[in-house]
Amino acid sequence: MFFKQTLASLIGTLAGLFLFMTIGVSGLVILLISLASLNTSPTIKDKSVLVFDLSTQVQDTEPPLTLSDVFSDEDQSVLTLRQVLQGIEKATKDDRIQAIFLDGSTASGGSGYGTFSEIREALAQFREAGKKIIVYDVTLSEQEYYLSALADTVILNPMGQMELKGLAIEPLFWSGTFDKYGIGVQTVRVGSFKGAIEPFTRKDLSPENRQQLQALLDDLWSNFLVTVGKNREVSPQILQRLANNQGILTAQQALEVGLVDEVGYQDQAIAKLKELTGTTNSTEKSFPQVTLGTYLNVPVLQVPERSSSQKIAVVYLEGAIVDGLGTLQQVGGSRFANLLRQIRQDETIKAVVIRINSPGGSATASDIILREIQLTQAEKPVIISMGNVAASGGYWVATGGQHIFAQANTVTGSIGVFGLFLNINEIANNNGLSWDTVKTANFGDLGTATRPKTPQELAIYQGFVNQVYDLFLERVAKSRQLSKTKVNEIAQGRIWSGEDAKTIGLVDSIGGLNAAINYAAQQAKLGTDWQLDEYPQRRGLESLFIRNNWDSNENLGQTSTDPLTKELIKFKDELTTLRSLNDPKGVYSRLPFNWPFH
Repeated sequence: MFFKQTLASLIGTLAGLFLFMTIGVSGLVILLISLASLNTSPTIKDKSVLVFDLSTQVQDTEPPLTLSDVFSDEDQSVLTLRQVLQGIEKATKDDRIQAIFLDGSTASGGSGYGTFSEIREALAQFREAGKKIIVYDVTLSEQEYYLSALADTVILNPMGQMELKGLAIEPLFWSGTFDKYGIGVQTVRVGSFKGAIEPFTRKDLSPENRQQLQALLDDLWSNFLVTVGKNREVSPQILQRLANNQGILTAQQALEVGLVDEVGYQDQAIAKLKELTGTTNSTEKSFPQVTLGTYLNVPVLQVPERSSSQKIAVVYLEGAIVDGLGTLQQVGGSRFANLLRQIRQDETIKAVVIRINSPGGSATASDIILREIQLTQAEKPVIISMGNVAASGGYWVATGGQHIFAQANTVTGSIGVFGLFLNINEIANNNGLSWDTVKTANFGDLGTATRPKTPQELAIYQGFVNQVYDLFLERVAKSRQLSKTKVNEIAQGRIWSGEDAKTIGLVDSIGGLNAAINYAAQQAKLGTDWQLDEYPQRRGLESLFIRNNWDSNENLGQTSTDPLTKELIKFKDELTTLRSLNDPKGVYSRLPFNWPFH
């Protein structure tokens, strides 16, 4: 009897605890959802200024929702490109917004030249509407200046400085470390310019890789000089001379050559904005303003929300392409194939825009995604939009669309293939470890990393690489209506700027994401009767609690770091790249460096 009572009491206690926890967690979820859904749209005063903090990271997709996002009343440190473009477009048509203030006081770096090209276009339209753009900065980086050069007034702190040093790529080479610790490396490749394997096999750049990287940087730098020079009415030759001879300009030097308009402190920039908004004599300490993150939630009558039963889907492929599901920061082949299949079967979706921001990766995963794009293209228009980088596997995927848009400074091409095989035979033997093998056929242990590959095994993998490269050429030739011989000439793993890619036929048009969306609407003959749906969709509060997804994405904002820490972060990124090489055949189509460069 005692045991029965004890057991009954235990069961009752557990049941009660379970019920309490269920009700408690459910109640908390409902409470948070209710709080999140409250209408807290801010009011905008007349003659207000839209404040765009240049420390904000602009990405193609939103980061995963974290618990701190739910309770924070601060602006997001990460905004999507679409959010930024929509915010500036709204401000352009909103009579209450008189100016945009680009605040670089806490910025350090940028979000990529391709991304900033699109934001520049939106800012240019804002100025054409008769509105002002004011910039204040302390340390004005080249990427920030690329965005800021079109402003009416650029103010630089008296103790500040301006970078004008040119572009550089600094690949990390592992081969010396592998030699030191006895890690064996073997490779197979196709393409004389395919430099992605060089960090594992060399201690410096090959002549071919150096040639292509130099040509790429020259194209991107020329675009910078011409664009900035036109805005500031300074010749590209003068800008190049400053970059060659000085590299970093003091605030006064930048003023003397006409690259900034004023040297002053933040309070003086605020005073200028108060004068601009007619609040100089106001008792307020600042000017009427709204941050870009807050302004996104402001309804504007002049820019009605699109609502239609006809939809255009924008699918963001951002990150390295990997086999399987991948993480939220990767493009998982099977995950995105399933997503594209669902979009294809959705009859309300009339056109698709594939936005690619990827250096490539797994050749197998790239082809799996490509197949779904091709099947979708057979039923509805599929338009490609390239961001900062869409190369190697990223370009493989792009061949499935009917029209490709890129920015002039997009990094693309890199049509080449390689295989990489590491082994730990020497380092293990040096530490007393060894293996023996029993197998039923010559190639039974083909995939082992405990010994080097034999010449026969390397021949098998070289056959895979040759086959995949030939398939890559066929994909490009058919998509771009070029001969296979011509594609082979411009392939070889070589990378191109978007402008050069258009010249040689790899890209159709120079333009951003909005241009691709509008083109998709035209191809589907939708007129103005359509709305936009974006994929993958951001996970909501329910998913946050169910998956406990708040552990690894807390610090997404970019902060200033010392040079040593920056190098350690780059080293960590290189390790992440190495872990992402998971193609089942060991065959990859990837850029020879991590993006972005500096």
